Amino acid sequence: IPFGRYVLYPFTILATWFHEMGHGLTAMILGGNFHKLVLYPNGSGVAMHSGTVALGRLGSALVAAGGPVGPAIAGSLLILASRDRRRGHLALMLLGCFMVVSVVLWVRSLFGIFAIGAMGFAVIAFSSQGAIGLQNFLVQFLGVQACISTFGQFDYLMMHSANIGGQMMTSDTGHIAQQLFLPHWFWGILIMLFCGFLMVQSLNAVYGPGSRDRSHSP
Repeated sequence: IPFGRYVLYPFTILATWFHEMGHGLTAMILGGNFHKLVLYPNGSGVAMHSGTVALGRLGSALVAAGGPVGPAIAGSLLILASRDRRRGHLALMLLGCFMVVSVVLWVRSLFGIFAIGAMGFAVIAFSSQGAIGLQNFLVQFLGVQACISTFGQFDYLMMHSANIGGQMMTSDTGHIAQQLFLPHWFWGILIMLFCGFLMVQSLNAVYGPGSRDRSHSP
């Protein structure tokens, strides 16, 4: 589609934000420190954290996996929230607020501050003023976009190292392979299967058998 790449560009940046937040928040959950998140205009990013995480090598592998898995988890939660219009509205508001909070606490690149801050305020404004039906559609749309963003990183997941911000760095699957057994491509395939499973299950919960019996809030 002509200009399709430009139309999807904001969602590419949003997917990178989900990815890097996944790294940082996983590190925090396991006892580490999340210092900052840097986003680049080309759609790449870096999450910087420190400290010893719990579970040793397994914990380090989980922090590395938190990036590519993070968007799928967030996306599945958004899709599930769309089952109920009030929950969908709340999920949209919380997402926008969390984006703005992340800018204050962690985002430290000028591009990232502008991009995530603008998108966060836009989501908040839409959740406050937009029609409920459109809000529910946006929640599902953002959820699906977040889930499928992992598949857009297929090449990255199949690499042991990648060029990020002009520097060659070990990829997420490369880090996992260093901490655990088996090659990086095995972990890349496993991550994609897991993310696909989450998306299918969440969509099945909304549209699958028995979903018609759920009650919608007016």
